Amino acid sequence: MSGDQAIDAKYQRLVNVLREMERVVVAFSGGVDSTFLARAAHEAVGDAALLVTADSETYPARELAEAKSLAGLLGMRHEIVETRELDNPEYARNPADRCFFCKEELFVRLAPIAERERAGVLVYGAIMDDLGDHRPGMRAAAERSVRAPLIESELWKAEIRELSREFGLPTWDKPSFACLSSRFQYGDHITAAKLRQVDAAEEIVRALGFRQFRVRHHDRLARLELAADEMPRLWQDDRHATLVGKLRALGYVYVTVDLAGFQSGSANLLLGLGGRPPSIPATGRGSGGTPPRVPPTDG
Repeated sequence: MSGDQAIDAKYQRLVNVLREMERVVVAFSGGVDSTFLARAAHEAVGDAALLVTADSETYPARELAEAKSLAGLLGMRHEIVETRELDNPEYARNPADRCFFCKEELFVRLAPIAERERAGVLVYGAIMDDLGDHRPGMRAAAERSVRAPLIESELWKAEIRELSREFGLPTWDKPSFACLSSRFQYGDHITAAKLRQVDAAEEIVRALGFRQFRVRHHDRLARLELAADEMPRLWQDDRHATLVGKLRALGYVYVTVDLAGFQSGSANLLLGLGGRPPSIPATGRGSGGTPPRVPPTDG
């Protein structure tokens, strides 16, 4: 495997944890973590593992197509289930614990599938890095006894990427992704039209050759977060002018670039106001590290 005995031991622990489950349903988004978890589940229990992907207005069609492709590459059984987060007014009003309602909807939809599969366990791809961030979805998982084998095996993102590369998984260097609802500031009501607008805006940015970014929605203003090493490219070949023109065509009047660059979960910075702890940067965490001493919530 990786050649690092500590990391390899964690992976073996992961396989053993999954093998003890005998039959398992994996909440599968097609991201770095859930793809790695899926691969381990297949090694552990073979065809007794089922991948289930939620399709909703918050999940881009491109990501759904990629999840289907990855399931085929892994040679695993795969189902799509429709979720309707926006039907829940508590989700649509976009409170700071929005992700609780999202994960609750997901796990409610997956429970009958697990029962049909005679699988005693639902699992999802939460990792050690998540323990120090604002993650309300983890509360939904705990309330419904959904397990996080990657946390149980103490695996961090950097380790998962390293092992994914060793296993030949195409997701090993996939940019981090979050549902489209994360592009809105807490309290900004989420609608299907706004989600389509953001999705279209990010497809434009992606078509210009950028990999790690977010388009944050602020009514008539689009705030672009770019990875620091990609930011200079914005000013090459008139990309900035193209971007302004196309985003204005979508309905944005102002297009700005955030000088802080790409920040996963940057909406959580608002939670630091008034004395609440902000999102913890994902730095200084690696093999054998300890999670920050912050209560696990969500975001």
